[in-house]
Amino acid sequence: MIFAIEEINNSTELLPGIKLGYQIYDSCASMPVALHVTFQLSSGLDPVFYTGDNCSQSGTVMAIVGESGSTRSISMSHIIGPFNIPQVSYFATCACLSDKQQYPSFFRTIPSDQFQADALAKLVKHFGWTWIGAIRSDSDYGNNGMASFLDAAHKEGICVEYSESFYRTHPRSRIQRVADIIRRSTAVVVVAFTALGDLRILLEELSLKPSPPRQWIGTESWVTDSDMLRFSFCAGAIGFGIEKSVIPGLRDFLLDLSPSKVAASPVLTEFWEEEFNCRLGQRSATEINVCDGTEDIETIQSPYTDTSQLRITNMVYKAVYAIAHAIHNAMCQETQSITQCDKFTSIKSKQVLTQLKKVKFSQNGYDVSFDANGDPVATYELVNWQQSESGSIELVTVGHYDASLPVGQEFHINRNLTWMEGGTQVPLSVCSDSCPAGTRKVVQKGKPICCYDCILCPEGEISNATDSPECFPCSKEFWPNAKRDTCLPKPVEFLSFNEGLGIILAAFSVGGACLTIMTAAVFHRHRTSPIVRANNSELSFLLLFSLTLCFLCSLTFIGAPSEWSCMLRHTTFGITFVLCMSCVLGKTIVVLMAFKATLPGRNVMKWFGPPQQRLTVVSFTSIQVVICTLWLVLSPPFPMKNLTTYKERIILECALGSAIGFWAVLGYIGLLAVFCFVLAVLARKLPDNFNEAKLITFSMLIFCAVWVTFIPAYVSSPGKFTVAVEIFAILASSFGLILCIFAPKCFIILFKPEKNTKKHLMNKSQF
Repeated sequence: MIFAIEEINNSTELLPGIKLGYQIYDSCASMPVALHVTFQLSSGLDPVFYTGDNCSQSGTVMAIVGESGSTRSISMSHIIGPFNIPQVSYFATCACLSDKQQYPSFFRTIPSDQFQADALAKLVKHFGWTWIGAIRSDSDYGNNGMASFLDAAHKEGICVEYSESFYRTHPRSRIQRVADIIRRSTAVVVVAFTALGDLRILLEELSLKPSPPRQWIGTESWVTDSDMLRFSFCAGAIGFGIEKSVIPGLRDFLLDLSPSKVAASPVLTEFWEEEFNCRLGQRSATEINVCDGTEDIETIQSPYTDTSQLRITNMVYKAVYAIAHAIHNAMCQETQSITQCDKFTSIKSKQVLTQLKKVKFSQNGYDVSFDANGDPVATYELVNWQQSESGSIELVTVGHYDASLPVGQEFHINRNLTWMEGGTQVPLSVCSDSCPAGTRKVVQKGKPICCYDCILCPEGEISNATDSPECFPCSKEFWPNAKRDTCLPKPVEFLSFNEGLGIILAAFSVGGACLTIMTAAVFHRHRTSPIVRANNSELSFLLLFSLTLCFLCSLTFIGAPSEWSCMLRHTTFGITFVLCMSCVLGKTIVVLMAFKATLPGRNVMKWFGPPQQRLTVVSFTSIQVVICTLWLVLSPPFPMKNLTTYKERIILECALGSAIGFWAVLGYIGLLAVFCFVLAVLARKLPDNFNEAKLITFSMLIFCAVWVTFIPAYVSSPGKFTVAVEIFAILASSFGLILCIFAPKCFIILFKPEKNTKKHLMNKSQF
């Protein structure tokens, strides 16, 4: 402060021709002393600074530099505020002092704790610490600063395991209790919003009984203090400090100590005697070690001579210059690039207060100005306690924080950090481990939000980020993978020619068609034989043709459904089966009519000859064609993705379009089958050596049994098995017809040719 004032008084640009006077008081961090001095300053000084004609306002206080503590600054501001005496603090950081309603004359060159609290919260969040401990001084500085930090930390999603306050004058039991809480806590990171003297006492207590390793996060009040580096268990501590600066000429000024200067100042006398272990002046008469004048202050290493860590010192320097600029603006005028100051101009402290609000200048490369709250632009250095090669702990600047930069760009780290116990990996401080993707967080009952359990996402839902609070469902055509962290396309399932079931059914279908063709070949080869001629060869060949189509139509049910295949499969099936039933029905009627024709006086065969048989087949088949046509025109089957049967896969199937159309086709087939079965039953006991009615009865019995069991199986079968059931019913009923009706005849034709004679067929006694 003295250096800055002397520098200003010797300046030809700032307050030329005007000398600033000063009086320095030490409050000894005592509230009563600070208040006593404040009252004295606000009511005038006695004795005055200077006397003589050249001093215009001897003893009138224009401004006050100080206090260093927030609590004492608050009390001082309440006293001098009504007198409009500006107060510029260099170390009072309480955010409450930014309230211009309560503290209208307060300014400071150090940033408000509100900025530091925000910076600390961002720092903690940056390193992923969500579970921390917090300690604070039980003072305005600690309580207000910690309140701001906790609010900022809450917004960042950070949880606090404990928040304890203490003060250096508290009983030791209180200090011990706080130390024990730190030792027992699960939080690795400790944020200390404390004054230097308070934390020193706590760390001394912790050093008596070492605690588990803790990562300390500090504020500007203690993290840059070189005396605190002796607590080696705090190595790796990080925190924000006031920016380190350079004040040209200060070191030379400090080293320029003449014996007269030292003897004139009790403070310097005490410093000199402690550093050189000797006594000065009259006090040395009875002492062994006497200061002989050969002592060289440049040879010692002490905080007094060390100007490499000028932080708070620069805040004092700025405060003095800010006041000087305010007085300059109130007293001086610049005309034709010449500054003229009238030292006899009477100014009031209120004028200095007004000008102080407008101050904006640069000194030694540092910009100085105040915002509407009397605060400067908030800039900090990020400081790390790193162990050197020699084993000592050093302060290392590893980054910067500038609150004036855009959001998200304020924080910048430009060097590697060392953590607790000399580690190079960022320590972990969380209440619960991160929940991996595929799970969600569920807060543990009665605990902060940072303490949670990881619950696997429900079926059909995923989370693709760590610590996800919620799981979200996949879209309809997607399904989670096994880890439930990604939605994958659902596999599309249909009865394919490439799978086992599809191959088997296709093989039976082709085999059945080949068997039918072979039967037709046998019948054609022996078409003139009695057994072929006796069983209505025309209807037999037509029946074999329809059975071939029945076998082959089952192939349309295999493969990926398309618009055409969906329409083709059901209509082809319906028409070919009706054609088949019409032929069987025709053969049954022929058997009945043939028996009636053998009775005397009966000639009914002329009413059911080949033309009538053909007409019967065409008529019955045409009805089914009409039903299928209406179905296709009004509401045809269409391919669809079935998303409801299985959650994890898509069934590609043919929707019926119109259920009425589908069941009408099946119902008509069933009606013909029942009618044919009834007629076959009536004709089963007719006297004949080879009674075809019995064979038709067995075939219709199998046919009806298959399709009666088909209905519940079709309705209850899921996915592609619905199609498989339908194919099985087609193949089973088709094989039933060809084996029951044609197998016995082929057996006689091929293996019992002696029975393939008209005589044998007409020999009723062998029946």
